[in-house]
Amino acid sequence: MTLRIPTLCLAAALALGAQAAAAQDKKADAKKAADVNVAMCIGCHGIAGYKTAFPEVFHVPLIAGQNQAYIEAALKAYRAGQRPHPSMRGIAGGLSDEEISAYAKYYAGEPAAGNAQAAQSKIKAAETCAACHGPDGAKTAAPDQPILAGQYADYLVKSLKEYKSGKRTNPIMQGFAAQLSVKEMQDLAAWFASQKSSLHTQR
Repeated sequence: MTLRIPTLCLAAALALGAQAAAAQDKKADAKKAADVNVAMCIGCHGIAGYKTAFPEVFHVPLIAGQNQAYIEAALKAYRAGQRPHPSMRGIAGGLSDEEISAYAKYYAGEPAAGNAQAAQSKIKAAETCAACHGPDGAKTAAPDQPILAGQYADYLVKSLKEYKSGKRTNPIMQGFAAQLSVKEMQDLAAWFASQKSSLHTQR
């Protein structure tokens, strides 16, 4: 028995509709998982001024109000082993792309609570930083670049040291960090940490 064209079209439409519905369900499940499991992030990122003790002592970075694309890129880098922190690699290693996107969207969408870090140093940001991160570190040239303004200074220093040593592999940042002394890293970090920011602790 030969199917008529309208019948074939209807079958195709139903199949496409089922695929679209399945994709939406997958995204909804990922968002639900992120909403439910966000406590996993709150344990460190939800405590104002919290410092990690392993493998070294530094402030856990502020992520609420950060650029969504940057959070996604960071989690994928931890998942791939391109960033060295063992706890973050363990957490990210169990996340799907959909879950990573949901976490990133959640934290990027949180309302700003103001800058919680007081200014400790005043220096002029290098033009190299301003080109990507903005003159005060608060407005990036692209969404996959991090906001630096208001971030913890010791975390920024740690990041620069990792770029300089090759533990982080962004070629632009590696080239920039290679030129900096520890004192210059500390000065830059202190200046950016003192700037008004959208970054904050989300409980």
